[in-house]
Amino acid sequence: MPKLVFDDKYLKGMRKLVYDIPFSYTSSSSKEINKLIKKYKFVNAIFHVLLLHNGPLLEFSISINTDTKIVDEIDQIIFHLSKSKNIKKFIFKFWSKYDFRLQYVKRYKLPSVFFSLQGLEQLHLAHCVIELPLTFDGFITLRSLELCNVNITVKTLQQLLTNCPILEEFILMGCQNDSTTQGDKCTFLELSERLPLQHVTADDMKKLLTSLVHLRILCFDVCFQKEDGLSYALSVISSSPNLEKIKIELCMNHKLCGEETCKDLLDLQDYLGINLDHLEELEISNFSNYDPEMEFLKLIMAKSPVLKKARIELSKSVSVDKEVKMLRDLLRLTFPRASPAVDIIIER
Repeated sequence: MPKLVFDDKYLKGMRKLVYDIPFSYTSSSSKEINKLIKKYKFVNAIFHVLLLHNGPLLEFSISINTDTKIVDEIDQIIFHLSKSKNIKKFIFKFWSKYDFRLQYVKRYKLPSVFFSLQGLEQLHLAHCVIELPLTFDGFITLRSLELCNVNITVKTLQQLLTNCPILEEFILMGCQNDSTTQGDKCTFLELSERLPLQHVTADDMKKLLTSLVHLRILCFDVCFQKEDGLSYALSVISSSPNLEKIKIELCMNHKLCGEETCKDLLDLQDYLGINLDHLEELEISNFSNYDPEMEFLKLIMAKSPVLKKARIELSKSVSVDKEVKMLRDLLRLTFPRASPAVDIIIER
């Protein structure tokens, strides 16, 4: 059994665990007891399987409800797993019935021993805190990295990315309004939304992204209406010359990003050196046809000579008239399309 998946959403019979509760207990007491029993049943199941497991363990996945407060137990589980040199794929995430709760829940901090999993090839972390130990030498075999709503300092992000030398797939996802962020900690999306580029020198940005020459697929959420969202996206792309696919999810509700908008159009002359000679596929969802979004689309299509497919999913806010105007604008690109064979698909 090289693959183990633990998800407390699928534990059965939890509502039947507590019946013989003394009459003096309140309803809330009953619920708390039931939560405790569910918690320890889940933890015991994990330990039981791990202790009895023989042979190499190649994949490990754990998904935990935010109501299940088992920080110490998770530390012990990760400590046990750190002894294995065979784990290739690791998935760790929290979930909640109500997604909005996730941004207010205190996030789990990965123990330093987690970073001794040197055989990892795929890593997916969600709603946790990343602080690299001083002894961290990198994930030298990591090919795919997905991070969703993680808390991390900019310095740690720099160290993490530059120590994944053969990274091929990098997925960035994050909430758009994380009021719990303090100091220089931020979610990955906030790197594009809340870190003004004037606070990061060109040399710093270049140093941050030098390891992305192996990157083939880039996926991330971003809001081009924020002041530096577009500039940051292009900085990442320009430092990833071997991209074959770009997938971008734009903001669905700009009110959640605040009232700030990108007042000045991007000077495309600053990005004419972008090299996308290998890009074959472009996907953009929640496209609202705002000027920064259209400028981005035009630039990418103008710099991608082998682009085969450009799929644009329109936001619900785009009217039929706007859709017609957008089609007309695309046919009259300021730049000639680099790929004459590109198939442009616009859908709702």
